[in-house]
Amino acid sequence: MHQDEITALFDRQAANYDAQWAKTAPIRHCLHLLLGSLLADLPKDANILCVGVGTGDELIYLATENPDWTFTAVEPSGAMLDICRHRAQQADIAARCVFHEGYLDSHHAPEKYDAATCFLVSQFLLDEAARSGFFSEISARLKPDGLLASSDLASDIASPEYEVLLQAWMQMMSAAAVPADAIERMRKAYTNDVGVLPAGKIASIIKSGGFELPVQFFQAGLIHGWLSKRAGRHEA
Repeated sequence: MHQDEITALFDRQAANYDAQWAKTAPIRHCLHLLLGSLLADLPKDANILCVGVGTGDELIYLATENPDWTFTAVEPSGAMLDICRHRAQQADIAARCVFHEGYLDSHHAPEKYDAATCFLVSQFLLDEAARSGFFSEISARLKPDGLLASSDLASDIASPEYEVLLQAWMQMMSAAAVPADAIERMRKAYTNDVGVLPAGKIASIIKSGGFELPVQFFQAGLIHGWLSKRAGRHEA
């Protein structure tokens, strides 16, 4: 998908996004619980980059659990970022946040970050070189040994295992009251508009973008999560 198409898609979805996915919250809660443990050794005053933050789930969780951390929230959809900002204000954490509307390549900050999050974002980049370049942009913004927690939809779509996981995933969407026409669009999008790749391939792309040891720490259905460390070769 082109950048303007992605932005327009999430602008349209923003108002109902959280309500639509409310019944899948246990997946996010589990991911956040593990995320908190994985980032537990960061400095007390850690500075975190949240790429494609959406309506701010991981930001709200991390900021609530770590009252001295600061955050930069990067999100191309202005409508989604408005909701994220409002949620941060309600949670009384907005003073510790910088909100940037745009893609990562439009964000120019002098500081380096202790860690970054990037959940269900890189999957929208179908070109492998562009996807690797996206991770390289994140790596360049991290301190030496900075951490990246990322997740994407992953599977070998040519395998019989994918059909089992996909069917279960669509059943979950139905149970979450996602409209039937939206589920059918989603099924088609996973084939045509989303870079659903085998987990090992995604780990390889993360590594090629300037990270070492991408460790898969999470899977729930088609969602896979990795923890990676900025590779030494990017040190200044």
